[in-house]
This record gives sequence, C-alpha cells and structure tokens, in this order.
Amino acid sequence: MQTDPDASLVTQALGGELDALDALVRRHQSWIFNLALRMIWRRDLAEDATQEILLKAVTKLSTFQGQCAFRTWLYRVAVNHLLQVRKSEMEAQKMTFADLGRSLDGVADAELPDERSLPVPTTVLVEEARLGCITAMLMCLDRRQRLAFILGEVFGETSEVGAEVLGESPANFRQLLSRARRDLYQFMNDKCGLVNTANPCRCARKAQGFMRHGWLDPRNLQFSSDRLADVAQVAPSRLEELEELDRHHAELYRRQPFLAGPDLARRLREALAQSGFDAV
Repeated sequence: MQTDPDASLVTQALGGELDALDALVRRHQSWIFNLALRMIWRRDLAEDATQEILLKAVTKLSTFQGQCAFRTWLYRVAVNHLLQVRKSEMEAQKMTFADLGRSLDGVADAELPDERSLPVPTTVLVEEARLGCITAMLMCLDRRQRLAFILGEVFGETSEVGAEVLGESPANFRQLLSRARRDLYQFMNDKCGLVNTANPCRCARKAQGFMRHGWLDPRNLQFSSDRLADVAQVAPSRLEELEELDRHHAELYRRQPFLAGPDLARRLREALAQSGFDAV
C-alpha cells in the first residue's frame, strides 16, 4: 500500500504549522478549481466555490482520519458542496442536449474577426470557443452524472475512488459514468465537427457568433488562461476501459487545459483569522 504523500503535511498542519497548511492548500487548490469550473462553467463562481470548499476542508481537517487518500477526502468535501451550491445561470436553464443543439444551430457561421481588433490572437479565440462549447455540453448532464464524468473520465479516478467520493457503490458509479458517456458522446457524434467531420459545426466558424451572443469574451477568458498543462499530463489515464469509438471523445476532454486557478492560501489564512476559526 502506497503512503499518502500528504500525510506528513496533514500531521504538521494539525500540529499548528501554518506553512504546512499553506503547502497542503497549494498542492490541491488547482484540482478543486478545475473540478468546480467544469461543474459550474463560470470562472468567477468556480473561484468562489473553490475558496468555500477549501475553507470547509481546512476547518474540518481534524476529522480526516487517513482511511483514504487526502485528495479523495478533499474531493468528498468538494462534491458535497457542489451538489448543494446554488445553481449557476446555465444550470438554472435546465438545458438539455436538444436545447444546446438548437442554440448552436442558431449561431450563424462567420469569418473570424480581424485579429487587430482583438486583445488575444485568433488562435486563442478559437480555443476559448472550443473549450467553452465542450464544457457547456457537460452542463446538459445532471450534477451526479457530471461529477462521475469529471472524476472518472477527465481526472482518471478509479470507480472505487469515484464511488467513495460520491457515496455510491463502485457498480453504481460505473453506471453513472456509462450513462454520462453515452448521452454526451451521442450528442457529440451528432453535432460536433471535432468528433465527426461530417458535422458542419466548426469552432472557428462559431467564435464570432459566440461573442455576439455574449458567450465568449476575449477580454475575460474563462477556460484558456493560466494553463498549467493538459489534464492528460497530470491525471492518470483510464482510456483502456473505453471502446475504440469512445476514445476520441474522451481525449477531447483530457486535452482540456488544467488551469492554475487562484492562489488561495493567503486568502484562506485571512478568512480563518476573521472568522475566529482555529485552522486545525
């Protein structure tokens, strides 16, 4: 059995060493932010949720018993929060895949704008359009399916870890993941030109329209700034579990950027001090 690499930091943090607590937060804050962003879609709300999740985790750190990896425990704190947090505007619309398809059809194809009129290169604009669109597809899944997909497909967690995080049996977690894959991949096969070249939808042709609809703001990038790596470079791969037909769909999500997100260690210290909480 492998030793949890966070065990010593947790012990030191529980002993009152704030530098160890800062190190623990910085080691995991990007994972929580990337989870929240894919659940909520809006970057500012994901940053708020990340801070709230980490604050909960820090104030409950003494309840961590080491029966699972620290990140698994932290994911469980995050999932409990994200399942209860107020729905974002996109979630409140209760958008289905049919709704999303009609929205995409309603965006007229257009040439990319003159790069001289943009604060970012057109390549970044197209990348933002692509990432925003495939993340919007996740919003058509219900919250538990979305979490199962992010944990199992994107982050490469095992069904045992995913089950523990969601409070399901491994069999039920696999079923949730299978349904999420089926619904998402069917839509992508029918609509997305990245998956099926017979589909007319192209990111470069939709970027201008996304800007007109207010879905893409080149001055406020949601999904392509602060890139640390591709998710595939930092998360384990479980692609061997997929059929060949599904592999390309999964790779689109695993090639999404793994974003740095905000550095919350100092902000958490200040919040803890203001609230009167003992960090341990």
